[in-house]
Amino acid sequence: MFFSVVIPTYNRQPILEKCLKALELQKLSDVETLHVETLHVASLQGYEVVLVDDGSSDSTLSWLEANQSEFPHVRVFQQNHAGPAAARNLGVEQAKGDIIIFIDSDLVVLENFLQAHETALIEGREKLGSDRFFTYGAVINTCNFDNPTAEPYKITDFSAAFFATGNVAIPKHWLEKSGLFDTRFQLYGWEDLELGVRLKQLGLKLIKCPEAVGYHWHPPFNLEQIKSLIDKEIQRGRMGVLFYQKHPTWEVRMMIQMTWLHRLLWGILSLNGTLNERTMAPFLQWLINLGKPQLALEIARIFLNWYNVKGVYAAYDELPHQNISGL
Repeated sequence: MFFSVVIPTYNRQPILEKCLKALELQKLSDVETLHVETLHVASLQGYEVVLVDDGSSDSTLSWLEANQSEFPHVRVFQQNHAGPAAARNLGVEQAKGDIIIFIDSDLVVLENFLQAHETALIEGREKLGSDRFFTYGAVINTCNFDNPTAEPYKITDFSAAFFATGNVAIPKHWLEKSGLFDTRFQLYGWEDLELGVRLKQLGLKLIKCPEAVGYHWHPPFNLEQIKSLIDKEIQRGRMGVLFYQKHPTWEVRMMIQMTWLHRLLWGILSLNGTLNERTMAPFLQWLINLGKPQLALEIARIFLNWYNVKGVYAAYDELPHQNISGL
């Protein structure tokens, strides 16, 4: 098998550098072929990194051009800013590999990352007797820019998502059969989980691959980020309604928080919006000053989730027909 690691990027040059350097340090098995009962499964023959720049306005492209000799596995493609769904689709279309691995440009992996996915893919095919599955690695969130891979696993790193593009490996032909990502998801959120619904409808299964670890870097939380975080939650609400329009199921309603239960829960916890970015700012800043920015962020999610729920219902109210009961 040959891997194509597809990475969309937009204005993330500093952390992208760490992401690409980690991918150049991969250690691969020397075994050429693995015989499993009656199956002959080719082992990892090599890999490429398909980087799609989504119209960055920072120094990403000039930095890549000046340092291209450091990244022999990287092939760079460009598009006007159209969002990660369109960028990933372009990456898949240009990929030479039979296996696609999706990661984000702010993810830093260990040297056994590709080998771990390969092992899980081989074992999965042995177990299921087909390639109707994908492998899903672990993602650990970190604020440590200097040494992102030093972060330990935390309970908040757990994800119950079926298909998320932060760290997943899947045969290319299943992506093509599913129709790839829906490029109408141009705002923040849900484009990968929506594709996951279609992959599940094709009968694909999820196989966890905890040995394939990626460290998702984000800057330490501060109050200046709140405005953009609120905007993301409102965008996520709008894209959630698009998700529900495509798949009008109870499961999707629960995922996008479009139920009376979520309205009640976050309404109560935020005191109907009384606890917000203004009233909670002194307490959040106090936690940040104590060196606990992650705790401050988790507490800020009280009002961030309230903005998300309001965004869902605002987008839903704009639809021409609202005939869904129980909302």
